[in-house]
Amino acid sequence: MEDSQIIDLYWHRDEMAITETKRKYGAFCYNIAFNILSVNEDAEECVNDTYYRAWNTIPPQRPVTFRAWLGKVVRNIAINLWNKNHTQKRYAGMTELLCELEDCIPSPHTIEHHMEEKELSEYISAWLRSLAWEDRALFVRRYWNGTPLGELAKEWNIAPGKLAYRMRRLRGELKTALEKEGIYL
Repeated sequence: MEDSQIIDLYWHRDEMAITETKRKYGAFCYNIAFNILSVNEDAEECVNDTYYRAWNTIPPQRPVTFRAWLGKVVRNIAINLWNKNHTQKRYAGMTELLCELEDCIPSPHTIEHHMEEKELSEYISAWLRSLAWEDRALFVRRYWNGTPLGELAKEWNIAPGKLAYRMRRLRGELKTALEKEGIYL
């Protein structure tokens, strides 16, 4: 079923909207949540909360890109759950991702002195658009979706060590690009 048809089901308050969303995007949403939380039950809870949020948000919203919208919703829900529970030290996935990015993304306190968060987001988006498609896809899959390096290496048929080096190079390029814009750690 096409995304526009699924969204129409939500607009008509047809419960098949949830079924079709789960059929088409359930695995996608689960992978994002699991990559952040590393706990099966919590990932499943986030996915169910995503369906609930979609039901309560559509209408009045009409997402332009349904897959991206769902990805953002499940990611935000998973990050909120991770923040709530991370003091219990159960979640290694998000900690690892944040540690990898901390060398190229300034802390919120530094950003407040240099620019608004929106400006930083725009710089990162522009930098991503400047990348080759494959590098952009790998970066987004790793740092937005939280896909593990081993899984990415297997999917893209790249040696894990080579992919780790490539990701380190991309983080360095991001850091350099941000520094050119006057954003320093």
